[in-house]
Parts: sequence; structure tokens; C-alpha cells
Amino acid sequence: MPLNKQQIGKQARKNGYKAENIAVWYLRFKGYKILERNFKPPRGSGAGEIDIIASKRNIIVFIEVKSRSHRDIAAESVTERVRARRIKGAEYFLMTRPDLIDKELRFDVILISPGHLPEHIVNAFMCS
Repeated sequence: MPLNKQQIGKQARKNGYKAENIAVWYLRFKGYKILERNFKPPRGSGAGEIDIIASKRNIIVFIEVKSRSHRDIAAESVTERVRARRIKGAEYFLMTRPDLIDKELRFDVILISPGHLPEHIVNAFMCS
């Protein structure tokens, strides 16, 4: 019996959460401190949810986690629209955390695919 839209969404959220857990484990192993997960700016702000916000040394890193059947497909899913919404989300986050405004900022992507270690793309995109 095929899954309905609600079941597909539920499964996607479950898979996404699992991929984020893998990414958090990987980041901690690499010496990152996790500041926040699933930061959600207010609806209607045009800003997108940020999967993981981490720090290392004097850098605040906003991390997009993408999990797909193949790495190439995961990488291609970080579209211009996704990047723009994450940048807006980071701006909103920094408005709520003025203590971090003087830190260096970076946008990374972690790609998750079956049978492979996570692929961490440092400085995957930048604010324009």
C-alpha cells in the first residue's frame, strides 16, 4: 500500500533527524561545540530553519545537513533558495544573540549518504 503525503512527511522528518544526529556526532568528534539545533525563525520572515549552529574557536558555523541516497543528489539539494533562506535565518539568530555578533561567521554543509562517512563542506556558501 503506498504511503500518503502525511506518512511521507513523517518519514522524511525521521530520516532528517537521524542525519542531523550523525552530523552532530561528527562535528563533536571534530571539536565543535553545538550551540543550537533546529533554530526556527518566525513564520513569514522568509528565513529558513538552521539545522545546526556550532562554534569552534572564534567562529560561529551555520550548518545545513542534507541526507539523500547519493552525495551528488544531497549536494544539488542545497539550492540558491535554500542558501538565501539559511543566510536570513542566521541573521535572525544573530539578532537574538548579540553576544555573538563580533564572531567570524561561516556556512557549512554536511552531506549524509548511506555507506559513507559524512562529508563536511567547509565554507560551502557565503553571505552576499
